[in-house]
Amino acid sequence: MSKITAALLAVLLLYFYPTMQTAKMQDDLSLMSVYRDQQRFVDSVRTKGYITQGMYEEFNRQLGLSLHGYELKMEHRHKVYQPEYADTADPTTFLNQYNVVDEAFYTDDILESMYGQQGTGTNFGDRRYYLESGDYFSVQIKSSGELSSGPLERLLYGESQAMLASPLIYGGMVLNEDY
Repeated sequence: MSKITAALLAVLLLYFYPTMQTAKMQDDLSLMSVYRDQQRFVDSVRTKGYITQGMYEEFNRQLGLSLHGYELKMEHRHKVYQPEYADTADPTTFLNQYNVVDEAFYTDDILESMYGQQGTGTNFGDRRYYLESGDYFSVQIKSSGELSSGPLERLLYGESQAMLASPLIYGGMVLNEDY
């Protein structure tokens, strides 16, 4: 009985554990690749000041190569300065103050601007979503599937830690309007 236990333990230590560690390293490399692609896309948008259909589709294609199932959220915040008046009907009553309001546009708004409304059949190949210098743009990626080390972790530990627990978030201020 002890020889069988020793043989099972040897197989476990010699084969399964190194395989699991290799799968974890592969997951880490995959996530680093996703983060690099995310940085490249966001920095490109921040530098150019717009998003094209081609940029977005290439970014999605790159993510699909590294992650199996993901949720992508984009956010564009635009700062608007609204003057304050004592009487809004009379422009001479300006109070020398401004309200600062952030307008937020999310993934659905951005995609509708680039691709048109769903179901209308209008798809113009060169439509762009424009941002202005000083706006804030960010992308959040959350894995909705299990990473490759998950099945091995369940086999060894009884449960899997191989989910991307926290989303990858990257963003910043738009630096240029290159259009």
